[in-house]
Amino acid sequence: MVTFLSGGTGTPKLLEGAEGVFSPAETTVIGNTGDDVELGGLLVCPDIDTVLFQQGGVLNRETWWGIADDTTATHDELHRLAESADLSTGPRYLPDERQTAGRRIARWRRFSGVAEFMLLGDHDRAVHVTRTGLLDEGNTLTETTRTLADAFDSPLDVVPMSDDPVASIIHTPEGEMHFQEFWVAHGGEPDVTDVEFRGAEDAEPAPAVLSALTDGPVVIGPSNPVTSIGPMLAMDAFREALASTTVVAVSPFVEDQVFSGPAEKLMDAVGYQPSTAGVAEAYPFADAFVLDDEDRTELDRPTIRTDTKMDDESDAARVVHAVQDALEVA
Repeated sequence: MVTFLSGGTGTPKLLEGAEGVFSPAETTVIGNTGDDVELGGLLVCPDIDTVLFQQGGVLNRETWWGIADDTTATHDELHRLAESADLSTGPRYLPDERQTAGRRIARWRRFSGVAEFMLLGDHDRAVHVTRTGLLDEGNTLTETTRTLADAFDSPLDVVPMSDDPVASIIHTPEGEMHFQEFWVAHGGEPDVTDVEFRGAEDAEPAPAVLSALTDGPVVIGPSNPVTSIGPMLAMDAFREALASTTVVAVSPFVEDQVFSGPAEKLMDAVGYQPSTAGVAEAYPFADAFVLDDEDRTELDRPTIRTDTKMDDESDAARVVHAVQDALEVA
C-alpha cells in the first residue's frame, strides 16, 4: 500500500509515472480540499477533480485543470448576462451570514454564481452538479468522491483530506481573500502577510484518510507546501499520523527556485525559507527527500537526486523510481 498527498499539479504529474512502480489497486490519493469553493451553489473541488479527470483519461493536460476539449456555453452565457445587466465580474462573496449557513462543508468560501470568476466547462460543471446533489442527499464528501471516482473508472482510491470544512484564507494588506480569489482572480499578485486554514482546529481527517496513512508509506509530490499540503497538516490528527509512518517528499524547488505556482511568496509569508531547505523545515516528519540533480542543498535526512522536471510520463516515471529508492533508504 502507498498513499500520495495531492494538491495543485505537482502530485498529479507524479502520478503519471506511478502505475509501473506502485499497484493502482493498492494506491490511495488524498486530495487537498482547502482550495474548494462553493460557486453558484455548486461545490467545486479543484485538487480532487484534477486527479479524477487524470485517472479517467479526460484531463486537460495543457492547463492541468478541467476536462479536455470541454465547451463553455454556460460560463459564456453567465458573463453575457452579467455584462448586459452591468454587474461586476470579479469574485462576488455571499454575505457574511451566508458563509456559515447551508452546507457545512462549504463554509467560509461561498461565492455567487453571477459572472463566475472561475472558468467551469460544461462537462466539468456536470461533475459539480452531481457532487453537490450527492452531498445534499446526505452523503459525506468521502462517499461522494468515491462515487465520482467510480464514474471516471479511477483505478486509484481517491479521497478528500476531510469531511469537515477547512478553507485556505490568504491574508493581504487589502484584507482577507480565499485562495481561489488570490490565485485565479488576482493571479497571485497581492502581497501576502499570512495564510490561515480556517476550520482546521475543529476538523478531523476522514476515517479513510487515517486508515490510508497508517497502512503504508506516504509520498508527498512536488506540491506547494503551504496551500496544497498545509491544510492537511493543519489538522492535528493528520500531522500526528504522518509522524508515525514513513514519508518521502519530492521538493518543488531546485534550491531557491520554485518550479511553478505561488509557493515562494506563500512560504515566505508563513515564516519558511522559500527553498528546498524551507520545505524540509515545513516537513519535519519526512524521512527522506527526492531532490533535483542540480539542487545541492544538504539536508539532515536521506536524499535521492534525479532530474525532477516532469514534462511527460517518462519524466514522471523517472521521478517515481527515485521516490521508490528514497523509500528504501527512509
